[in-house]
Amino acid sequence: MKFLGREQEREKLHRVLGKNCQTVSLIYGRRRVGKSELIKQILRESDIPGIYYECKQTTELHNVDSLAVLIAGQFNLPKPAFENMEEVLEFLFQRSCQEKLIIVLDEYSYLRDCIKGIDSILQSLIDKYGDISFIKLILCGSYVDIMKSLLYNENPLYGRVDVTIHLKPMDYFESALFYPEFSDDDKVRLYSVFGGIPYYNRLIDPTLTVRENMIELIASPGARLENEVSMYLKSEISRIINANEVFDALSRGFSKYSDILSQSHVSSGPAMVDVLDKLIRMEMVEKQAPINDENNRKKVGYYILDNLSLFYYRYVFRYLSQMNVMETEVFYDRYIREDFETKYVPHAFETICKQYLVRLNRRGLLEEPFEKIGKYYYDDPVGKRNGEFDIVTKDSKGYIFYEAKFRREPVSEEMIREEIGQVENTGLCCYKYGFFSMSGFTAKEEEYLILITLKDVYAG
Repeated sequence: MKFLGREQEREKLHRVLGKNCQTVSLIYGRRRVGKSELIKQILRESDIPGIYYECKQTTELHNVDSLAVLIAGQFNLPKPAFENMEEVLEFLFQRSCQEKLIIVLDEYSYLRDCIKGIDSILQSLIDKYGDISFIKLILCGSYVDIMKSLLYNENPLYGRVDVTIHLKPMDYFESALFYPEFSDDDKVRLYSVFGGIPYYNRLIDPTLTVRENMIELIASPGARLENEVSMYLKSEISRIINANEVFDALSRGFSKYSDILSQSHVSSGPAMVDVLDKLIRMEMVEKQAPINDENNRKKVGYYILDNLSLFYYRYVFRYLSQMNVMETEVFYDRYIREDFETKYVPHAFETICKQYLVRLNRRGLLEEPFEKIGKYYYDDPVGKRNGEFDIVTKDSKGYIFYEAKFRREPVSEEMIREEIGQVENTGLCCYKYGFFSMSGFTAKEEEYLILITLKDVYAG
């Protein structure tokens, strides 16, 4: 199967592997994000001999025995007899004094669980062989908090990691590489459900429609991904009930702390803080403040980051009883179809538009690079209300307001004038206005307007 995306990460790893000295790399990110596949691809592309070992949640001796089998196979030796993991690692460091050698310890946190002081053991070996070894050690793991802790100054490995890669979900553009056969508007729909997780995107069947893929993979009893979200949460959170409550409230559009607390039935404020913090560390939820009032805690919002989780809690978790007693097509038409097309996907399209702007900004393709992008909080003195604009950038010249329209009708001059008037009524002063449209424009280009079609977005 062809490996897709991750060009920057691959280049970064190949650079460090090409160095003529000992190196240590740290790769971490949430489960299913593609860490192991990235490493395996690097091993396939490199001419340096390597050993890839996925650590096990078992005893030290079991891990030692499993790694010894791989060593025997790699070096055409009888299976070595090691008493502990320190002897195994010492053997590999000694071997790497003769030639370059890639050693991958995937799910490294499992070794930390079963071997007391493994960080110190590694630190000692890294220091001992630092000037004479050509080892290319790669530590990888899914428990983000644990892997990040290896970089803290109180950890024995502090200062010994040469390259750190925090692997995050792919953006909309790289995700679309997995389903090139679909139209651009269907790519938006698919991303809104399956997000940037390679494992999910590889399951999409190009011979089926978007609707059929959704039903086949998530919105039907016994679907391949039906229990994916709940099982992931259970593996990370002991009080899954609180997590379910919080996700349910977030999926219904409640983003402020006080609203989530009142809607979720979580027992107390401290319990709410605890579960939100855990979900943020798991990279399932993000905390956002408006770009024009970043220090105001009252204006902070919480949002589900993972698209599959958002879809699951909005449609499957909420209507699970109905799904289990109805034909899948009937269930989809009654509980998903209209809301998905008119509310869910347009909201996801806003995220895609932000990612598009970030892509251009990083590559230096914007006329004026921005320093901030996000929500803008406003008080409307005319309408006597307050609210947020979802996509606003700030650069050296000021603010640019963007509006995303995922509709079948083209955006007209009248629509644009109406949107600009609403912005001006809030007091937000913009020097340009941008509009994204799924169906194009009948409005004309103006100096103060940025008009972006869906074709532009997927042109990269």
